Amino acid sequence: MTTTSRAVDSHAHVFCGDTYPYSPDTPYKPHPSQAGTAAKFRAVLDAHGITHGLLVGAGPYGADNRCLLDAIAGSGGRFKGIALVKAGVAERELASLADHGVVGIRINLIGHGMTPLVEPGADRLLARVREMNWFLQVHCQKDQLVEAAPIIRQAGVRVMLDHFGRPDVKRGVAQPGFQTLLEFGRSGNAVIKLSGPFRSSLEGYPYRDVDPFIAAAIKAFTPDNCVWGSDWPYVRMDERMDYGPPFACLARWLPDATDRQKVLWDTPARLFGLK
Repeated sequence: MTTTSRAVDSHAHVFCGDTYPYSPDTPYKPHPSQAGTAAKFRAVLDAHGITHGLLVGAGPYGADNRCLLDAIAGSGGRFKGIALVKAGVAERELASLADHGVVGIRINLIGHGMTPLVEPGADRLLARVREMNWFLQVHCQKDQLVEAAPIIRQAGVRVMLDHFGRPDVKRGVAQPGFQTLLEFGRSGNAVIKLSGPFRSSLEGYPYRDVDPFIAAAIKAFTPDNCVWGSDWPYVRMDERMDYGPPFACLARWLPDATDRQKVLWDTPARLFGLK
């Protein structure tokens, strides 16, 4: 599937080769074949008719956002970003991130459990995210969102949920974590990423076993709060991944062209300030 007008890939990571070192605390270092650069990502987008991207800070860099900011600065307005920060991040750093195209921060419940929401300084950081009208992007799986939801709701932040919550496909849409995700959708103050089906699917491409989850998410969030992302360059995957096959799923999930236009451009452009 290709596009002929503006479109956004709302979930990708970029790496900067030897320019910036990985954090000494990183739990993994991507294989060189998975450490795609911003230039390579722009070429992939061009090949598929996609004009813009939302870059998510790559975990191996920790809270060092220089690679992310370089990619945004070099994109000619094509990219915005989601940063990784520490709970005690300085006010001036948050302001600088906003000035350079960052629209939110990401927390990883899969990698860090509840720590990002309860560690010292987390409440102040969440308050600043709310005041700045940023997104709190949440990476979680299975039932992790159940425990996190009360804190997130109390913070009053705009929420963006990665990879439709990475549900346990075997347990169906009734599982508590996914039902909590749908509640966020019905609240109207949350965004869902229709991304990463390969991280939940048990069947492999074309990932039809995730279709009930995608359909439920689209119904709860509506296309006005759904975005699509590739998850390029597919870090921590054990098999070769190509851009086209997961992208093609969108035509099945959203057969109506108007809905696809919303998810690919109208909604992310509005939410992330893309032009």
